[in-house]
Amino acid sequence: MEYNTTRAKMLLPEYGRNVQNMISHAMEIADREERNRAAQAIIEVMGQLNPHLRDVDDYRHKLWAHLFIMSDFKLEVDSPYEIPKKESLDEKPELMDYPKSKIRFGHYGQYSQKILEAAVEGVTDEKEKEYLTKAMGNFMKKQFLRHNNTAVENHVIAEQLSELSKGTMKLENPDEDLTSTNQLLKTLGIQQNHNNNRRQNNRKKQQSKKKYKK
Repeated sequence: MEYNTTRAKMLLPEYGRNVQNMISHAMEIADREERNRAAQAIIEVMGQLNPHLRDVDDYRHKLWAHLFIMSDFKLEVDSPYEIPKKESLDEKPELMDYPKSKIRFGHYGQYSQKILEAAVEGVTDEKEKEYLTKAMGNFMKKQFLRHNNTAVENHVIAEQLSELSKGTMKLENPDEDLTSTNQLLKTLGIQQNHNNNRRQNNRKKQQSKKKYKK
C-alpha cells in the first residue's frame, strides 16, 4: 500500500493528485509538439475541475500559471502567455503604510471629521454654512444611531459637531434643527427590527405562560 506521505509533494493540492501525475508525465514526453498537446489537454482538465475560476478575469492565463507552478517551472511548452518566473513567487509584498490619522469620534468616521475640518476655512457664506451645519448634524446623528440604536440626545450631537468644527458650526436649536430619532431609526430600518424583536419576545412569553398553565 502506498501512502500520500511517501508520494511527491503537490504544489497546488486543489487540483488533485491525478493532475499532478499528468503534468509529471507531460514533462517526460520527448517530442515538443506532443508535449504541447498534452499541456493543452491538462489545461482543459484543470478548467473543468475549477469552474469557479471562469469568473476571474483572464482565467486561462491563471490556469497556465498554475500549470507551470505545479511543474516546478520545469515543463517546457509553448505557452500563449508569458511564462512566470519562480523568483516572482518568493518576492515579498511591499509594506503598506498604516494610516496615522487620529479620529476624535470613531462612530462618525474619518470622512466626517475631514469634511468638518475643511469647512472651518472653506465655507464662508453664512447660508451655505447654515445648510452644511444642519446636514452634518443630521448625518452625525444617523451615524451615532448606527452604532448605538437606542437613543441619542440632540445636545450631544450639537456639542460634538461644534467640537469637530472648532466652534465654527453651531446648532442654536438642536431639537428643531435635527431630525427626530424615531424618523431616523425608521430610515435606517432599525425601528422595524426593534418592533419585530418585541413581537417575538411577546410570543415567547405567551407560549411560556400557556405551557405553565397546562
